[in-house]
Amino acid sequence: MASTFFTWLRSPAAREYFFSTHFWGPVANWGLPLAAIADLRKDEDVISGAMTTALASYSLVFMRFAWRVQPRNYLLFACHATNATAQIIQDSRFVNYWYMGGKEKKEAEKAAKGPVTQAIEAVQSEAKKVADAK
Repeated sequence: MASTFFTWLRSPAAREYFFSTHFWGPVANWGLPLAAIADLRKDEDVISGAMTTALASYSLVFMRFAWRVQPRNYLLFACHATNATAQIIQDSRFVNYWYMGGKEKKEAEKAAKGPVTQAIEAVQSEAKKVADAK
């Protein structure tokens, strides 16, 4: 199988593929799912429900497009499948936080902690923001 792949890599068909928009479009598009995956670690209060829903819908539509176009664009399909999955997870976090009691639970946990613990966490949070900004 590896020898078949390397033979294909040296062929004109491979050069045609790697120098086409069928390849570079999905490669450039991978910024969306990578950003969505990075955002999974952020607090729920900064999630935009409307934008997350729009991005999930966009990716679902383009998943269908990537499947229906001939020849099928598996790289584009994988990109949008990854993005749709991440955006749906973000949407569920948004709904849980704002409509299913997640915000109240988080505030109750924060209130249960002592003031010293809250001060330490605040300093750690600021240090992380400064480190992330660099």
